[in-house]
Amino acid sequence: MHIPDGIITIDQALIYWILTILIMAICFYKFQKDSQKDKKIVSMAIFSVFTVIITSLSIPSPLGVPIHFFLIPLIAIILGPHSSSIVAFISLIIQALALNMGGLTSLGANFIVIGFIISITTYFFYNLFKDLNEKFAIFGGTVIGIIFATLGQIIILLISRTMSLNALLATLLPFYLFISIIEGAANVVIISAIKTMKPEIMRINE
Repeated sequence: MHIPDGIITIDQALIYWILTILIMAICFYKFQKDSQKDKKIVSMAIFSVFTVIITSLSIPSPLGVPIHFFLIPLIAIILGPHSSSIVAFISLIIQALALNMGGLTSLGANFIVIGFIISITTYFFYNLFKDLNEKFAIFGGTVIGIIFATLGQIIILLISRTMSLNALLATLLPFYLFISIIEGAANVVIISAIKTMKPEIMRINE
C-alpha cells in the first residue's frame, strides 16, 4: 500500500504533509496528556520495530502478488489510535529511508492511509462492538480499517490521476480485502493469546 515518490505531484504531496503534521501534533498532544504514557512508550518502541520488520516481509499469495501485513490495526486495538498513528509515522519514516518502501514526498499520503485512517476506523469499530462480541470486534475492526484505508488510497490515486476508478476498484479492493480477512483472523488469535498470557498489556489503554 506504500505509494512511491513520483506518483503524487509535489503540490498534492505538500497538502498531505500539512495534514500529517497537524494530525501528528494532535496525537503527540493526546499522548502527553495520557496517564499511561510511561507504560505505552515502551510498547510503542517495541511495536515500531515489529511494524518495520513485519510490514517489510513479502509473503507469497495465491493472487500472485506478495502480501504485506499492516500490524497497525493490532496496535490501535491494544494502545489506541493516537499511539498507533505515532508508531505508523515512525515506521513509515524508517521504511522510506532505510528500506526504499514508499518515499519522502509521498510519506504524508502514506501516513494518512496506513497510519491515520486505519487507526481511527479500526479503533472506532472495535469499541463499537467489543461489548457485544470482542472477537467479532477485533476481526471486523481490522477488516474495516484496512478497507477504509484502501478506499483512502484509491481517492488519493484518483486525485493524482494515476489510474482509473474501475482499474483501482478491480485491483486494490479485492487484494486488500483478502489481506484484511487474513490479518483480522490473525489479530483475533494474537489478542486472545495476549489476554491469556499477558492480560496487563490489554489494560494499558484503559
